[in-house]
Amino acid sequence: QVQLVESGGGLVQPGGSLTLTCTASGPIFSIIGMGWYRQAPGKERELVARVNNGGGIDYAESVKGRFTISRDNAKTTVYLQMNSLKPEDTAVYYCQSHLYETMTTWGEYWGQGTQVTVSS
Repeated sequence: QVQLVESGGGLVQPGGSLTLTCTASGPIFSIIGMGWYRQAPGKERELVARVNNGGGIDYAESVKGRFTISRDNAKTTVYLQMNSLKPEDTAVYYCQSHLYETMTTWGEYWGQGTQVTVSS
């Protein structure tokens, strides 16, 4: 089955940096897009950044200029480089992907989440 596995979360001081990595594996015919969402305690899950197969990228306003999303050449791994981190970036970060398992079967998949805590 398709799996999205995240890594790279942790504790960092304000102003610091972290890089999150997400790799998709399993029966994948084609990936339409990949992205990162986050959910802070008591808040709804929100989009952080996403990239589609055409190279189009969207960022949440709150992270523009600080976070950078990228994909590897095989397009099965997505990265989120997070700089100038703020306490309000503290959340569980989830990898998400829309992909085709076969030529006609597609779905939305989520990783298990990785905790990012920004605190002094």
